[in-house]
Amino acid sequence: MWTVIYIAPTSQQAERIRLRMTEEGFLVKVKKARGAKEQYEILIPESELDEAQDVLRDILHSSLS
Repeated sequence: MWTVIYIAPTSQQAERIRLRMTEEGFLVKVKKARGAKEQYEILIPESELDEAQDVLRDILHSSLS
């Protein structure tokens, strides 16, 4: 089962996260979130959730620096 790990505010950020997560060996899907705003769901297999959260945290932290 796929689970949402993050909601990106832009398609560019969603694509950067997808690429970085894929480079780390995760299966990743991106889909447009429902609603009026331009938001994108980053999805990963539920079985990879714990590991993926750690990697995502590093990705988001490095993009803020």
